[in-house]
Amino acid sequence: MAHYRNNSELFTERRGIIDAIFNSLGKDFNGSRVLRRGRRFGRITKQRLSRWVFFLTALVSVSLTVYGLKMFFQAKIESRLSMPRNLQQQEREVQETIFGSDVGKPPPKSKHRKQHFPCEVQFLESVDGLVEPKTYMNFSQFSLEYVDQEEKLSEKDLFQPRFGGHQNLEEREKSFYAKNQTLHCGFVKGPLGYSSTGFDLNEKDKAYMFSCKVAVSSCIFGSSDFLRRPTSRLISQYSKDNVCFVMFLDDQTLSKLSSEGNSPDDRGYIGLWKIVTVKNLPYDDMRRTGKVPKFLSHRLFPNVRYSIWLDSKMRLNSDPMLIIEYFLWRRNAEYAISNHYDRHCVWEEVLQNKRLNKYNHTAIDEQFNFYQSDGLTKFDPSDLNNLLPSYVPEGSMIVRAHTPMSNLFSCLWFNEVDRFTSRDQLSFAYTYLKLRRMNLERPFRLYMFKDCERRAIVKLFRHRIVPSPPEIA
Repeated sequence: MAHYRNNSELFTERRGIIDAIFNSLGKDFNGSRVLRRGRRFGRITKQRLSRWVFFLTALVSVSLTVYGLKMFFQAKIESRLSMPRNLQQQEREVQETIFGSDVGKPPPKSKHRKQHFPCEVQFLESVDGLVEPKTYMNFSQFSLEYVDQEEKLSEKDLFQPRFGGHQNLEEREKSFYAKNQTLHCGFVKGPLGYSSTGFDLNEKDKAYMFSCKVAVSSCIFGSSDFLRRPTSRLISQYSKDNVCFVMFLDDQTLSKLSSEGNSPDDRGYIGLWKIVTVKNLPYDDMRRTGKVPKFLSHRLFPNVRYSIWLDSKMRLNSDPMLIIEYFLWRRNAEYAISNHYDRHCVWEEVLQNKRLNKYNHTAIDEQFNFYQSDGLTKFDPSDLNNLLPSYVPEGSMIVRAHTPMSNLFSCLWFNEVDRFTSRDQLSFAYTYLKLRRMNLERPFRLYMFKDCERRAIVKLFRHRIVPSPPEIA
């Protein structure tokens, strides 16, 4: 047991022994305890200081954010209140006249964005032994001719040739009758001496398209998209040998694709696509120009019996002959298009186009008012007598038999896009319903399939860019 003095200090001999032990370890008995306490105190002080700095920084950031939001909403409220009351009321009345009492209400909020998935499509296992049904082409028969050229009404007439021609309202009304007739359907030339109205093709490409019996077509104008090649391993050898795969491009797009390594080979192909270059585009709006190959495949491929249109944002993952058998032959249909994945009423489509500024609002109102005055009504999903399961299509894929009724509908739909806005989803239901209403004895067999089926046979991509909406109609 150690011996202590009254002041609790070790005797000299005991202290000397302990000091020797600490000296041998390079540490002082008292100094070691002080050093450990100093290090612990420094560590605690730094942690507390960094926590306070972080807390104060976060507090200042939150305060500035709240203050900024408050000033923003206050300015919005003041600017709204500064608008004359009668002007607000007029604006409200105009919108209610067009869209009804639901205008101004925000769309329903959803915590999760809707997801859409493919569903099963019961294709045949192969194209082996595939034969067109003998009674398939038993549809309405009549003859269609197309306006090829327009003349000036007088020497004083300020005539400007247009690709879609100058169809007046009387001609437009008569064109809806399914009968022998000559109607406007694009590719209208001006008088002799006037320049081309557009969509010019070279003679070699025309000869190739003239030889086609079944066609799959798409287009890219204005470098608005990437080139999506059909998945070759999923296309039968029969379709590769007998189906024309045609991609329409302008010079700008071809140059862009070539710079990215997608140049046509010596035969003019990129993969399965036969590249056809279009000169002198008929419209400044690239979206409207794209409606030419989309709707007028019967004009571009005069001898084709069946055609499939694909938007450039999609890659074909199914055999085209199996698609024709499933959507046309099996359904006894002459035209097939999918319904929209989200919207079913034209009223909803109009509002969505305005919300997203897809087109000039005044032009949309003009078109929509015209359609309402000519009998277009809201889609009622509870009505069992609806002619279609939806009045809004997802028009990125169209499967067609080139029958007289199908060709007439395509011309009529194109003429609406030429006359009004290029947003073809706005004019689909009106065109279809008016055609049916004016030809009760000549049914048009249109099959609207599910969007999930469309997703099962193609792969969807995003566009490279979206063309800017035009400022004027």
